[in-house]
Amino acid sequence: MPFMKARPGRYLYFPLFYCQASSKIDRMEITLTSFGQTDVGLKRPKNEDSFLIDDAIHLFLVADGMGGHKGGDLASSMAVEIMRKSVAHHLLKHANSFSAREAITDGYLQASQQIYHKSHVDQPELQGMGTTLVASFFYQGTLFVGNVGDSRAYLIREGKMWQLTEDHSLLNEHIRAGFLRDSEVSQFQAKNVITRSVGFEREALCDIIERRVQPGDRYMMCSDGLCGLVKPDRLLQLCSVPNMADAAQQCIDEAKKNGGDDNITVVLFDAQGR
Repeated sequence: MPFMKARPGRYLYFPLFYCQASSKIDRMEITLTSFGQTDVGLKRPKNEDSFLIDDAIHLFLVADGMGGHKGGDLASSMAVEIMRKSVAHHLLKHANSFSAREAITDGYLQASQQIYHKSHVDQPELQGMGTTLVASFFYQGTLFVGNVGDSRAYLIREGKMWQLTEDHSLLNEHIRAGFLRDSEVSQFQAKNVITRSVGFEREALCDIIERRVQPGDRYMMCSDGLCGLVKPDRLLQLCSVPNMADAAQQCIDEAKKNGGDDNITVVLFDAQGR
């Protein structure tokens, strides 16, 4: 893991992490149980992914440093830390007028500006670094999901899986424009080219969606080292394994079996009602 730092009771950047969090939703209490794991894969010399689980504020993040650029690991670790600080700051300073959307949007803006400044002013030798960032924030019964890049968030409910985020990638742009048929996707030469990132430019435009959380929901977040190598039907099978630690390990093993071309990160969290 590129950035391994712990603060008791707050968060851990570790390859294996387990936590619980709870929030009252109307008259029902939802408890979130989560697990995260990352792996360097089989082809990359180092791990440029970062993930964060903060049970205190119900925040889950996955970032994938831009491959091929110096400082990808630094960019991803900066992004998750800055986003955590933004959400925590808004919760503390704007308690009476808190907006989850504003907190997440501000996190993306601050992360992009600080990473850009780092690579253009503080350490110009790192110019060009950037990262994807997918963020899930659970607040008052609703999950707010922010996204820049091609890391993903999924919902698994009643045996079905939905992709909640939309990839900001050249591949997805070609698919949306009708330039590629399904049979041509595997042959597309620029699969790893993303059209939005955090830190490559001074500002990052983020997508934010909202979804009401239900007991029994499972959410999965990952870098493209997983979803790029494992087909959706198989991903659903693997992510449906009841034990989250086993599910995460099986996802990583499957990606490696299929080539392990990139770093692999997966974060899972379950919603239970009582």
